[in-house]
Amino acid sequence: MHITTPRSTPQKSYDGRMVARRGVGRVVGFSLLLLGCFVAAPDAGSGPSPADENRLLPAADEPLTQYRAYRRMHARSEKFNQEGWLEAWTDYDANGFRFEIVVERGTDYIRNKVLKEVLKREQQLVASGAAARADLSTVNYEFSEPDAHGPGVRYVMMKPKRKDVLLVDGRMVLSQDGSELLRVEGRLSKNPSFWTSLVNVIREYARVDGVRVPISTESIAKVKFAGTSHMEVRYEYETINGKPVSLAARQTLAANAAGR
Repeated sequence: MHITTPRSTPQKSYDGRMVARRGVGRVVGFSLLLLGCFVAAPDAGSGPSPADENRLLPAADEPLTQYRAYRRMHARSEKFNQEGWLEAWTDYDANGFRFEIVVERGTDYIRNKVLKEVLKREQQLVASGAAARADLSTVNYEFSEPDAHGPGVRYVMMKPKRKDVLLVDGRMVLSQDGSELLRVEGRLSKNPSFWTSLVNVIREYARVDGVRVPISTESIAKVKFAGTSHMEVRYEYETINGKPVSLAARQTLAANAAGR
């Protein structure tokens, strides 16, 4: 599919202005979906520090310090009828975040300007130390008391202490006994741009061999002139904290993924 690159100088005619606006909306719309992955970076949000004051969050038995994971990514735009897929090996440790693309297909624009940019931007965030701005901790959030609601789950409302595109205004969903973080869901506390009216994020977690890690993220952005755009990211871990993921953990994660 041929994709028109937005003109740097819009035409003076009405039609020219509309074409330019749609082009800009397309660029911004997909780019804003990167933020869903920023929030979902596995190193940023593995759980609160043991020093958290209120202990409302389930404590991680072991913090996530390094991993190797196979990442499956998919993004699409409903209005422009474009989508792309990318699969890559990702590594995170004390030396930073690295990735190696294995498979990619779909629209060139989405693959090159959206999905690959997600990985590059995450690499930059980790290198700069900015990923800590997304931590689920009392440094970044105010948390309500857990509220039993729904079958087998408890909710904790989370309110960001500042407007930040890396923080989610929403809730955590815990297991019935409050011992496990199942997912985080809500909207970005700060819209990334004038072009965006809403960015919703859902991030799911699982405990893998004693370490809590993100296993999936879904982002939906409503963008002016570009409509609704979607991004999905799935994580399949090969090693966590230097240890191979056990066969039992792999089977459990595969079964959970098949049931979604």
